[in-house]
Amino acid sequence: MTLRRVGENEYVEEHGGDYEDFEPGMAIKHWPGRTISEADNTWLTLLLMNQHPLHFDENYAAGTEHKRVLVNSSITLALVGGMTVQALSARAVANLGWDRVRLAEPVFVGDTLYATSRILHKRWSKSRPGQGIVTVETTGTKSTGETVIVFERSFLAWSREARPSGTHS
Repeated sequence: MTLRRVGENEYVEEHGGDYEDFEPGMAIKHWPGRTISEADNTWLTLLLMNQHPLHFDENYAAGTEHKRVLVNSSITLALVGGMTVQALSARAVANLGWDRVRLAEPVFVGDTLYATSRILHKRWSKSRPGQGIVTVETTGTKSTGETVIVFERSFLAWSREARPSGTHS
């Protein structure tokens, strides 16, 4: 948690950052992690309309290479990406997209995931004055240290000066 003093014994909890807060090479360890439950995997897999039995049928999964149900990779991307919002893009203008999504190891129910992001680069927007594009590489790891996912994400951030009042001052 980051607190910014706004008055005598008064603070505001900071979420996300302004364009100026990010510098290429910065590494950010996100916290807390998330342990994936069976309900998470089953409900979200079905919500996402992924009907592959490998994600929710234990009998089917027992006959596969891993011998157990795998967590849907869309859930892994969503959870690890979501872990980064508090520190990176909680007050961004827009998420611009994900690139180079790579799945390195399988994720199973009961695994606890953590995320670390590294700022790759940033540049001022050519079409939106007072806003800049920040690109990060995020790595999701299990509590055992195994990397499970790596991806790049770009988002549009306000500059301090241009950020409208009421967007988390």
